[in-house]
Amino acid sequence: MTLTDYPTFSESPFFFDRRSASIPEQEDGLPHSTPRVAYYHPKNVGNYHYGERHPMRPHRMELTNQLVLGYKLHEKMTMHAPRKATEQELLEFHDSDYVDFLKRVTPKNAQNLTKDWTKFNVGDDCPIFYDLFSFCQQYAGASLAAARKLSSDSADIAINWSGGLHHAKKGEASGFCYVNDIVLGILELLRYQPRVLYIDIDIHHGDGVQEAFYLSNRVLTVSFHKYSADFFPGTGNLSEIGSDLGKYFSLNVPLQDGIDDESYISLFKSVMEPTITTFRPSSIVLQCGADSLGCDRLGTFNLSIAAHGECVRFIKSFNLPLLVLGGGGYRQSSVARCWAYETGVCLGLNLPNDLPETNYTEFFGPDYQLHPPLTGKIQNLNTRQSLERIRMTIREKLRYLGGAPSVQMQEIPNDLMGFLASEEKDENELMEEEPETRKEGKLKNGDLLEREVNGLGNGESLGGLPLGGMRRKTSVRI
Repeated sequence: MTLTDYPTFSESPFFFDRRSASIPEQEDGLPHSTPRVAYYHPKNVGNYHYGERHPMRPHRMELTNQLVLGYKLHEKMTMHAPRKATEQELLEFHDSDYVDFLKRVTPKNAQNLTKDWTKFNVGDDCPIFYDLFSFCQQYAGASLAAARKLSSDSADIAINWSGGLHHAKKGEASGFCYVNDIVLGILELLRYQPRVLYIDIDIHHGDGVQEAFYLSNRVLTVSFHKYSADFFPGTGNLSEIGSDLGKYFSLNVPLQDGIDDESYISLFKSVMEPTITTFRPSSIVLQCGADSLGCDRLGTFNLSIAAHGECVRFIKSFNLPLLVLGGGGYRQSSVARCWAYETGVCLGLNLPNDLPETNYTEFFGPDYQLHPPLTGKIQNLNTRQSLERIRMTIREKLRYLGGAPSVQMQEIPNDLMGFLASEEKDENELMEEEPETRKEGKLKNGDLLEREVNGLGNGESLGGLPLGGMRRKTSVRI
């Protein structure tokens, strides 16, 4: 059997050269092209604590901020300490009973509210800790403020590393996430902009954001993530493409363990370039979860900081309003290095490899470098052929978009959720949206990927029904 050697991974103008991975090139610094960058860091957001044994450490935001200040990046952008999101702002997406629970629950009264634990999915992954609601308000408030900054054309790029908590659902916590600041930020952007593109490079599938906009053709979600039956959240296969008006507006790039810089960047660019030119977004939201870096405590990829930042650099090159958010990342020193580096990327600066002196310098030993050598690499289970099949499948799905959807803009109502309320479906529509019944957990990981890559390629399951049906009831129509 002869395999066609497609040019995407070897001759494309988007090819990523590993030889320049550790020393990124200086961008052209023409005065008129200098981006206006706004940086949001909620006061004391790094002081919250999930628990002694919990992998999520908000303190990583403080480490990141110290590196940003140490590199003197604050002199190149506007710095903001945003206010907390109000309860009413959280209710633009989240259910009132869930927000009320987050507002009331504390470590002291948690035992009296155990009947709500299952309902709202709190427990080991999403523990109740001191000032939980305040934490949610802070990172959500920063994402909302950053979105408003972009909508008012006061900045070209807005950064909130404390945000990006993409797993939170409309009425429950999930995957260390309580309030979905990304959805709130996108809803804010949609007040003024017809189309928003959401990109997720966290190692975990951006399920909460996909779910929220599963019925919408004004938000296109694209997630690059590890996909297997036993890896959280277990969603994000190629066949999850959206439903109703949102059909073909959800794209997923399912990957296996050990993907390296060259493969990831080549695939990322060959997917995102046609996606952006086809969808023609008014703005972009980029979730930069750092658990896709090599040596992460929970992740299993082999990405370097330079490769992760190359994704940011590429998306920035389209010169669209860009909201940059954090996300996962469970080795604090790696997360801080990555996000400080990507702050420099947003500013078009080439940061020195020697880290500046900060109050937390010892966290970055023994090398004290911005780009430390990657050790303990995991075997790459992504073959050239499997990645090319994924790329071809994604490109085929883009053909169904038929260009960017037109949107009739109108006066912004006070009640945005009323504006986004779902239309009543007739009986036939409801029959067509029967929940999909396939039990993915019964399949082996290799079988899952093989069935998705070599399947129908039209967004349907083997039974003919669109996948993702179990999540539609929490989506919003826009």
